[in-house]
Amino acid sequence: MNGRRLHFVGIAGTAMATLAAMLKARGYDVQGSDHGVYPPMSDFLAREGIRVLDGYRAEHITSEIDSVVIGNAISRGNPELEEVLDRKIRYRSLPEVVRDEFLWSARSIVIAGTHGKTTTTAMTGWLLTAAGLDPSLLVGGIAANFDGSYRLGAGRDFVIEGDEYDTAFFDKTAKFLKYLPDIVVVGNLEYDHADIYADMESLRIAFRRLLALVPRNGLVILGADSPEAVRLAEFARSKVETFGLSADADWRATAITRAGSLCRFDVSFRDERFGQFEVPLYGSHNVKNALAALAVGRAAGLSPDSLRRALADFKGVRRRLELRGVARGVSVYDDFAHHPTAILETLNAVRSAHPADRIWAVFEPRSATSCRRVFQADFAKAFIESGPDETILAPVFRSTLPDAERLSVDELVHDVTKAGRHARCLPDVDAIVATIAREARSGDLVVVMSNGGFGGIHDKLLDALAA
Repeated sequence: MNGRRLHFVGIAGTAMATLAAMLKARGYDVQGSDHGVYPPMSDFLAREGIRVLDGYRAEHITSEIDSVVIGNAISRGNPELEEVLDRKIRYRSLPEVVRDEFLWSARSIVIAGTHGKTTTTAMTGWLLTAAGLDPSLLVGGIAANFDGSYRLGAGRDFVIEGDEYDTAFFDKTAKFLKYLPDIVVVGNLEYDHADIYADMESLRIAFRRLLALVPRNGLVILGADSPEAVRLAEFARSKVETFGLSADADWRATAITRAGSLCRFDVSFRDERFGQFEVPLYGSHNVKNALAALAVGRAAGLSPDSLRRALADFKGVRRRLELRGVARGVSVYDDFAHHPTAILETLNAVRSAHPADRIWAVFEPRSATSCRRVFQADFAKAFIESGPDETILAPVFRSTLPDAERLSVDELVHDVTKAGRHARCLPDVDAIVATIAREARSGDLVVVMSNGGFGGIHDKLLDALAA
């Protein structure tokens, strides 16, 4: 990039904040603007020494700025963007900067799919790091093994979370199409991002284009338990491997046993034993994530023994079923789940690890996907089939969608209750906190699910329980 002084318009998103920190580590002078920055990103940016300007103002775009990085949440009308365009200051999207600054000289390992890509990216990065390959990493969350969402290594490999969301206001194609993939993992594929993709076919096309970028000497790794992911194989021009619990998967996990938060399982590759492994995470979905990471590790030349040791030491990702605290004997978890399948998998994983305990599911429909009526029946199915003892739903978060397109929380409560489950909608965070603090008893588990800050509900709940 020309010049060393960079300004980020919309810096508080995980990916934008992480890229800002990576560029600062490379010697760039970095600052950025955003509204209402909250933990963990506010803490992360402060720790990295990156200046954050509150709000968007034209005067933030000073003459000292050499180039601007535009986030995909920014659109025309943003005062800083308008100033950049008026003055014709050099600007780029996040994926363009990642590609040009880091990926042309790397072996790019892109982890994609509707669910699990953050955990799989962090896990893959850790396996390669623990084995001494010294990779770089960019992940859409705080990976506990690195205490951050990035790593700059001296090795050849760059492990990156491949987001299918759009790139920027001037480029509505998927971010991952900029990432020059040598190895691609697609763990699963379901309809998502209804604000970007009109239908399932438009989402399929984005993933087909991703596979079309993999060179002939590259590798595509597909989730065998996802029919949509498996169908992508016909669009690959490289070698293809599959992974999952299905009998026909190349990488297959069997004999899965659970002990608390630990999963232990046997792994075979094309019917030959690869070894026994354990991952300190809940749920069979994390066993699948581990299989994908193991497949990448083998492709990178790592031995089963080195992979086994590293996987056992994986510490997870913040906001992925993260225990925030225990008060009055009640455990409060934070989880990023906002798609119906992710909610189902998360709650099933908790139930499998705690079959006799009372589980509270607390959900805030906040993302562009979860706010939409298109997933009405799927949300009901997720809460009915996972069977939490108590389901509490918050109102749809600040949605401007018309009633006909917006998720109906009242209807969701009705459908879940009709199926014999206990569900209710409460008007705000204070009401949710007061209700749980009053009704929860020692030994209960409260799983809070939202892709946003949810009004600081986790700390408020722990304080109320303690009081």
